[in-house]
Amino acid sequence: MAFAAPRILWVVQGAISVGLRKPSVGHFFRDLARNPNRSNNHLMPELPEVETMRRGVLPIIGCRIRSAERPPCPRRPIVFTPRIDAFDRRVRDQRIADVIRRGKRVMVVLEDEQTIVMEPRMTGLVLLSDPPTTDHLRLRLNLSDGLAHQLLFWDRRGLGTVRLLKKSEIATVVDAKLGVDALSITADQLRDKLGKSRRAIKVALLDQSAVAGIGNLYAAEILFLAGIDPRTRCDQLTGPQWKRIQACTSEVLLEAIRHEGSTLSDGTYRNAINGEGSYQNYHRVYDRADSTCSRCGLAAISRIVQSQRSTFFCPVCQQKRGQHKSLANG
Repeated sequence: MAFAAPRILWVVQGAISVGLRKPSVGHFFRDLARNPNRSNNHLMPELPEVETMRRGVLPIIGCRIRSAERPPCPRRPIVFTPRIDAFDRRVRDQRIADVIRRGKRVMVVLEDEQTIVMEPRMTGLVLLSDPPTTDHLRLRLNLSDGLAHQLLFWDRRGLGTVRLLKKSEIATVVDAKLGVDALSITADQLRDKLGKSRRAIKVALLDQSAVAGIGNLYAAEILFLAGIDPRTRCDQLTGPQWKRIQACTSEVLLEAIRHEGSTLSDGTYRNAINGEGSYQNYHRVYDRADSTCSRCGLAAISRIVQSQRSTFFCPVCQQKRGQHKSLANG
């Protein structure tokens, strides 16, 4: 799903950015790169972070690619296809026609309808400038004839991927793996995709082949806002509950996009100019174990593990059946 770009443009360290917060000092993230085992529970980025990256690099539209290069990187190599010599040959002198998002992927569409598909996975970033470190820089597109001078893909852990695909390959390599985008899925589609599953709803929402874009953090926030116990089996959810899940999915994701995503305590996610998101300041349950529920005021937020991932929820106002009275006020 594409979104209109913010209108305000301003210059930061030689790069043009679109409606993003100014970057903070990079020493925190550089320290993070030297300590790769911090906060392994934080799996990022998800749809709001990737959408923020997409918006942040919109100034590359209309630019011409002068060259593509893979800077020397002593770290774990990422999946990168084709080889850089073939990649450079295919993209050189191509003009960038669009930047779109599919699920958790940023896709740079070229004028000849080839597409550069970048999947950040856990620690990847799509940037215009100021990479957190040079050791983890995986791709640089040198640009001309436009507002931006370069496009960078940076990945600390080396779990991300970069693929150059022909138009005919998009359907099988990208679309076939993804369900309906989380920002456009309807309640009926959501129920049709997951309603017969015996999986817990929190686990099922992470299935990218059913609904694309939701990850661990936002699944917890969505279910809290919907007032639904994350352990509830999908085949036991009612029609009204599916409607609440769909409505809260849109509400949470759009709110997170407005705040440019969540930069957690591990510092992994940054926007296109290496600045922090701020939605972490508005989390209702995620990473708030033992804090008093902000809605019912009766219970402490609980943490459990589902499919090897942490789940945070309120044991009082998130129910398996019906709707807790506190939802009328939240």
